[in-house]
Amino acid sequence: MKALILVGGFGTRLRPLTLSFPKPLVEFANKPMILHQIEALKAIGVTEVVLAINYQPEVMMTFLKEFEEKVGIKITCSQETEPLGTAGPLALARDKLIDDSGEPFFVLNSDVISEYPFKEMIEFHKAHGGEASIMVTKVDEPSKYGVVVMEESTGKVQKFVEKPKLFVGNKINAGIYLLNPSVLDKIELRPTSIEKEVFPKIAAENKLFAMVLPGFWMDIGQPRDYITGLRLYLDSLRKNSSSKLARGAHIVGNVLVDETAKIGEGCLIGPDVAIGPGCIIESGVRLSRCTVMRGVRIKNHACISSSIIGWHSTVGQWARVENMTILGEDVHVSDEIYSNGGVVLPHKEIKSSILKPEIVIGYFASSVGISTRSGKIP
Repeated sequence: MKALILVGGFGTRLRPLTLSFPKPLVEFANKPMILHQIEALKAIGVTEVVLAINYQPEVMMTFLKEFEEKVGIKITCSQETEPLGTAGPLALARDKLIDDSGEPFFVLNSDVISEYPFKEMIEFHKAHGGEASIMVTKVDEPSKYGVVVMEESTGKVQKFVEKPKLFVGNKINAGIYLLNPSVLDKIELRPTSIEKEVFPKIAAENKLFAMVLPGFWMDIGQPRDYITGLRLYLDSLRKNSSSKLARGAHIVGNVLVDETAKIGEGCLIGPDVAIGPGCIIESGVRLSRCTVMRGVRIKNHACISSSIIGWHSTVGQWARVENMTILGEDVHVSDEIYSNGGVVLPHKEIKSSILKPEIVIGYFASSVGISTRSGKIP
């Protein structure tokens, strides 16, 4: 069985992290985003994963080659020379997806994190006998999304309604599909939307069915949703594999700590925190609702909440970092600095407080709807 992951392009919504690594390689809960999906696919018998990519394919494949042998799954790349949307990449990868088995194949958006109920989806797909299955998830405010209108009893999709002003349902496309090879005959090799062009045609033929996704779901392609997704993921880990979570008097709620990280005395860690490999958390540090990536040092009595600290960065002693502050790779925050929503590009040194949400880019500054200013370059 095969799968295609829509890796996409530049990952602009998750900058400055994606200035250092392609988005699928950015760690989520101490593991590259895309590896969560690949491991889940391997677990239900997928033998080959095709990555549909148009940005930094060499970096992606160099990194993922080491996981081919480790995970025991074949990983290949289908490179776009121009952006092809969400359906065009399937046409481009047609020869990689079709084989003599005639089996359906999975398609995933690389930003999606969930419990990946692939086994249940295969059973659902076989049972309804249609041409395509999509996973849907329930949301509280469906007016923000494209809503999938479906028969509750059978799951048959009736229509799609984009950002409805009147209530027509509360289920949205979750970005996980299981498609028969015949679906590829409906897709041209051009920039195409699978959601707006391909699925409505299949639904009109009464061959598209939707399964309600059990458990949590989040598109983690932007910082605020990344932080929310971490909370949901750790909560799921607590229910299904609690032994992976940290324990101790200094731990509050769900916390994931790499075994190579070091935590000093008098710290209070949690809830909803991930601490990556090689991190050093000095004494008296307070961490909550945040990710601390590989090689970071948090100095004595610093406080970090609702933020992402990028690789090999340093947060000085008594510093306070909060309100969706995002530090890129190798950023150094001086002692006693306050950051209120600062977005700091890689390789910067912050020597003065950031009192309101700003993008710290270097010597040059411009203002286009959001405040932008110069940072201190080491």
